[in-house]
Amino acid sequence: MSDALLPLLIALPLLAAIFPLLFGLRFERVGWPVAMATSLSVAGLAAWLAWAVSPWSGGSRRFVHDLAGYPAPYGIELVGDGLSALLALLIAIVAVAVLVYARTTGPDSNAFYSGFLLLTGGLLGMALTGDLFNLFVFLEIVGLVSYALIASNDDPRAAYGALKYLFLGTAGASLYLIGVGYAFVATGTLNMRDMATELAALGYNDPLVQAAFGFILIGFMLKIAIFPLHTWQPDAYTYAPDTISAYISALVSTTAAYALIRIAYDVFTVDFFAANPLITDAVLLVASVSIVVGSLLALLQTDLKRVFAYSSVAQFGMILAAIGLQSETALFGAVIHLVGHGLMKATLFMGAGVLSSAYGARTVADYAGLAKRAPITSGMMAVTGLALVGIPPSVGTLGKWFIALGAVEEGSWGVAALIFISTLLTLTYIGRLLETLYFNPLADTDDAAVAGDATDAVDATDDSSFVADGGVDRVATERVVVVVVLALSTVALFAAADPLAAMLDPVFGRFFQ
Repeated sequence: MSDALLPLLIALPLLAAIFPLLFGLRFERVGWPVAMATSLSVAGLAAWLAWAVSPWSGGSRRFVHDLAGYPAPYGIELVGDGLSALLALLIAIVAVAVLVYARTTGPDSNAFYSGFLLLTGGLLGMALTGDLFNLFVFLEIVGLVSYALIASNDDPRAAYGALKYLFLGTAGASLYLIGVGYAFVATGTLNMRDMATELAALGYNDPLVQAAFGFILIGFMLKIAIFPLHTWQPDAYTYAPDTISAYISALVSTTAAYALIRIAYDVFTVDFFAANPLITDAVLLVASVSIVVGSLLALLQTDLKRVFAYSSVAQFGMILAAIGLQSETALFGAVIHLVGHGLMKATLFMGAGVLSSAYGARTVADYAGLAKRAPITSGMMAVTGLALVGIPPSVGTLGKWFIALGAVEEGSWGVAALIFISTLLTLTYIGRLLETLYFNPLADTDDAAVAGDATDAVDATDDSSFVADGGVDRVATERVVVVVVLALSTVALFAAADPLAAMLDPVFGRFFQ
């Protein structure tokens, strides 16, 4: 593989974003084909990159591309290794899945597909960049497009959620940029590899270095939605169109958490944590609170999308705890949980969207007996919900197990106990949903108002025909197939621990050398 494919992965969706708007001047429905063709191409390139950096390819395990031929530290690097390739592949897979779902669900506008491709390019840029300021640029692309996509719903509450996300997201990006500025003043470089060398020479107890990490950490906590900096997330996820909720919930916080892992371990390194135990303790404390409070808040919700949104606060609390534990085992669990969480949330939000567009189900109570009407979608939501709990065999089991095991190995029994408590709370709210789906009497939905202010609902007996968003009668088979495939992938990944460990081994060897 040539390292020149790294910029192509990012440039392809960013450049393709022009075409839905350009061709849309003449053709009404050109956005979806352009977005799908681009996303399939990106998926092929991401799969190729993942293979190239894997131990089975027999080639280099790390690729570095200097943009415009300018070498680091003066130029911008793009880096492809086991960790960044894994995230790029996740982004590509979820992008294709969401586009299949969107074909019959919408939004249908060419502007949406341009925004979708911009968001995909921004996420891939965050995954592959080796430069801290370049990361800020892609972070801003992701944020700005996310705000616009969330606000695209007709519901005025979506505009409020987008505005709240705009304010807090901008604050997070600004704090990150301040931290990068401090780090640049201290080291004179923005290249991640070069900065790691300079920080080690400068000393990790330098107040400027500590301040840089603190600002970067808080900025990403806002972007990831760690309690108590999570308040933008529930409204944004709840009131955005279902297609957009699925994509953003699966990837935006996931990619931000990846970036934090990359900076914490590739730039500041484990030596920074060892030299600053108070910062380590603060990270673990905030993570622990987020794990518990996020789970409790999810338990208290009645709107299903809000349940899933608050659940993310708890799940990313576990990932933040893994970062603070300085354990290779825990960090491996965090990476698995990142991948698993992306797949699980995409599945749950799309499954909820299928049932919402068919029966107007938004609150947990609205799902009463729907397993009888939509057994396939309900079954896949049950499978994915149990994966979120951590019931084996599932990717959720692996992530939580390795994070908890790493906590025990490091003597942080409190973190391990909180993960167990969070698992019980997750079982409670997922169990409530499953009880409502399977054991509560079927609600009378014939006269229910469905998403998009449709005038009637379909008395469907299976998952084949629904009233989709916007009230248009369409075949929903594609959407159901997407939910099935993603749900089964969360089970199949239970067997992927050894291959993932082999793929990540060179990266973790560098992190914990």
